[in-house]
Amino acid sequence: MPRVTDIMVLERGEQPTLTIRTRTPVQNMPTVIGEIYGKITSYLKEAGKLMSDVPFVAYYNMDMQDLDVEIGFPVAEALPGNDEVKASSIPAGKYVAAMHRGPYTEMEPTYKEMMEWMKNNQLEATGTAYEVYYNGPEFPPEEALTMVLMPVK
Repeated sequence: MPRVTDIMVLERGEQPTLTIRTRTPVQNMPTVIGEIYGKITSYLKEAGKLMSDVPFVAYYNMDMQDLDVEIGFPVAEALPGNDEVKASSIPAGKYVAAMHRGPYTEMEPTYKEMMEWMKNNQLEATGTAYEVYYNGPEFPPEEALTMVLMPVK
């Protein structure tokens, strides 16, 4: 059974990232994420750099048949990217955060709980939702740990 840890407000500084933005139906996300992580990892290896934190996906919409997503890794410093891998960043600002434990396919209740919490605390979502993945497919789905970050005002 998925569960959400405490919902909280965080103030975050800007985080440089390397990403690839694409569109895909939700059912293709595992394959797309794996391919893109591989491309970014190859770029980092060629550049002699390392990711500075765990991977993430930025969701620009929630159309499950045509997701607009930016998939990437945080890096310690802004890097130039190449034709495919782009220099980007997660903007500084105030975020509502919650840790989801459980399958990725059961994220919807976490988002609903966060939206209700924001409403009760007079906060409004202002943009892109981020999912930060603390473990991967090598773990059983019920042990997946995903931090959901939503910028707010």
